[in-house]
Amino acid sequence: MRYSIPDLAMRERHAHTIEIEKSRFICWLGHAPDNAAFDALLNEARTAHPNASHHCSAFIAGAPGEQVAIGFSDDGEPGGTAGRPMFQALEGSGMGQIGAVVIRYFGGTKLGTGGLVRAYTQAVLKALDTLPRREFTERRTVKIQVNFSNEAETRHWLTERDIAVTNAEYDSQGARLILAWPMDDSVSLAALERRLKGALVRL
Repeated sequence: MRYSIPDLAMRERHAHTIEIEKSRFICWLGHAPDNAAFDALLNEARTAHPNASHHCSAFIAGAPGEQVAIGFSDDGEPGGTAGRPMFQALEGSGMGQIGAVVIRYFGGTKLGTGGLVRAYTQAVLKALDTLPRREFTERRTVKIQVNFSNEAETRHWLTERDIAVTNAEYDSQGARLILAWPMDDSVSLAALERRLKGALVRL
């Protein structure tokens, strides 16, 4: 499966601020490949803005459509007015591995439940508009063994097909290569085997 994720380094944050009725809504987006990465984003937001009224949040720590590694929180706002709308905005983006925290500084004017839903939704959508993205490909591990003399040609063949070599081990039998094979591509080594005249073993 291939999908978009934030093109951000770990602990790098993409921020966007909107103001509604004198309340400031600061949205932080981050790359959240797992729950721990999202927790780090939320904790950093709380540390950076300790005097904010709320730190509402939502995340999808997996592929779009993920049902388990997800979550959202209203952090004291009326139930259903912040976290869920934020999550729905993330879900609607079609992105995965993404976390959002909206830091609110209350401006003195109550927005009502409908106003809060719109404000938190808009904060996330505006941040998503300018978020840098990159494509992520889910991969499985495949192991092969080739002769020393065929290693360079094998690596070239793999590179042409966007198949990464994540590790290599060597012994008297040759080179054992650990591959990160795209999940949406069936594992077919027949073409490479023909190219190497049969000198390939899948482990």
